Amino acid sequence: MTDERVQLGHGSGGRLTHELIERLFLRHLDSPLLAPLGDAALLDAGPTRLALTTDSFVVSPLFFAGGDIGSLAVNGTVNDLAVSGALPRWLSLGLILEEGLPMETLERVVRSVARAAEVAGVQVVTGDTKVVERGKGDGLFINTAGVGLLRPGYPEGARAAGPGDALLVSGPLGDHGAVILAARSGVELSGPLVSDCAPVIDLVDGLFEAGVTPLFMRDPTRGGLAGVACDLAEQLRRGLVLDEAQIPLGPDVATLCDLLGTDPLQLACEGRVVALVGADEADRALAAWRGRPAGAGARRIGVLDDRRPGQVVLNTRFGGQRRVVRPAAELLPRIC
Repeated sequence: MTDERVQLGHGSGGRLTHELIERLFLRHLDSPLLAPLGDAALLDAGPTRLALTTDSFVVSPLFFAGGDIGSLAVNGTVNDLAVSGALPRWLSLGLILEEGLPMETLERVVRSVARAAEVAGVQVVTGDTKVVERGKGDGLFINTAGVGLLRPGYPEGARAAGPGDALLVSGPLGDHGAVILAARSGVELSGPLVSDCAPVIDLVDGLFEAGVTPLFMRDPTRGGLAGVACDLAEQLRRGLVLDEAQIPLGPDVATLCDLLGTDPLQLACEGRVVALVGADEADRALAAWRGRPAGAGARRIGVLDDRRPGQVVLNTRFGGQRRVVRPAAELLPRIC
């Protein structure tokens, strides 16, 4: 890699990111705790089992319909813990500020962090602030780490996933990515499109309270549903068939994708859960989600099979099929 340069796509969560992780980070930072490459590391601390995650946020613009960099930082971190099977508890907050940033902007972001943490039921317990010279930081970047308590018995003991198991999504896809894409493209939509930026803790609680043990959970952030589906198929070494007619999209998201030629399966979400559950638990899981405001639009969108191990296929609404592949790079950089 000595003759190569870092590209924006290396931070996209797509194919370039995975290549960077495999070829560089895992080669030098070999660890059985890192190797699973989940949304959080699962740690044993004596009798207590913890989940630990970290994330950095460089979204542009700092403020967008439905959220801002502060609420995004909190929700993005607690969601990684929640879909790892943990109950989020504590956060760190690291701020990199650019010289000249208005104090009013900074206070607005910190207030947003406080509100989002209160809603998610977590505490910010440590932090750090650095300032870089004017022109070197693009206003404000945030780094967070999160710690949560793993639910007893999860994920150990879960049965292996197999053909017939159902893939569910908790609501319409791509709202966050579409909001940022519209803002950066100067597209004005007629509908009230806002980011789905929100904690997913209640959605995950709903599954466990209904007696459903997920076989796999992710929040489809960078890379969207396409990235999560490819991760799942490759991890399980099984085929995954998606049903385009069942994939929920809001009308404004669909319109924007048509206008800009964007694949909605690659748009990021910041408040949705993708879960694989047993075929016999799918209806119960959907009922649990649909009984909660954040899960009203939940759908069954796919099924595992063994015909194409490691591949994802989309049954289109027109009766054809196409292969779904991991995005090479982010459709739009700095989306979170």
